[in-house]
Amino acid sequence: MEDLLIQYNQVELCRGENSILQHVNFELHKGEFLYIIGKVGSGKSSLLKTFYRDIPIESGQALILDYNLMKIKKNQIPLLRRQIGIVFQDFQLLTDRSVNANLEFVLKATAWKDKNSIHERIQEVLKQVGMTNKGYKMPHELSGGEQQRIVIARALLNAPKIILADEPTGNLDVESGNKIVQLLHDICSNGTAVVMTTHNYQLVQKFPAKLMKCEDGKLFAISL
Repeated sequence: MEDLLIQYNQVELCRGENSILQHVNFELHKGEFLYIIGKVGSGKSSLLKTFYRDIPIESGQALILDYNLMKIKKNQIPLLRRQIGIVFQDFQLLTDRSVNANLEFVLKATAWKDKNSIHERIQEVLKQVGMTNKGYKMPHELSGGEQQRIVIARALLNAPKIILADEPTGNLDVESGNKIVQLLHDICSNGTAVVMTTHNYQLVQKFPAKLMKCEDGKLFAISL
């Protein structure tokens, strides 16, 4: 299937000697929004990290964006990661430079060279997240919600097929959190798949989508 982005079949993942999740079976398709909910320590973040090969998979079959995660070569991992945008809870912006310089740094690190193209792409993603006039600002001059919008802009730079958002509202107030989730749904409606971890049931109810839960070492579909 052309729109199939991730396919996990009987996947097990471990951290050291500890088994985190077993018998993981699920698929993610183009333009799909998936929430993964569960308590802290239930394996949500670890699962996301397997998608971009930050954590290896112990056993099973795991295909993502035409890469076999059980057989992927080391030099293929950066190519995989360019197709995945990552939104962190704690922003991870470079605090010593402006928003524009943060975004420029990522583009140059992923082999963009033409100055005009870099400038145009930065303006495009800032417009997409409603931050057109904030490029000159330093991260500390922005609110938490604004910083998270910049993080989403950073994740969009290389036009990823999948966005992974790990507790993206965890450090935000309710109103800012709602706006961030709405923004992620808007991005998804344009064809980019989104996987978002959260333990906030109110957000899931307010912005419904496909829902799975990590609990007791398992991942399973649920409905609210």
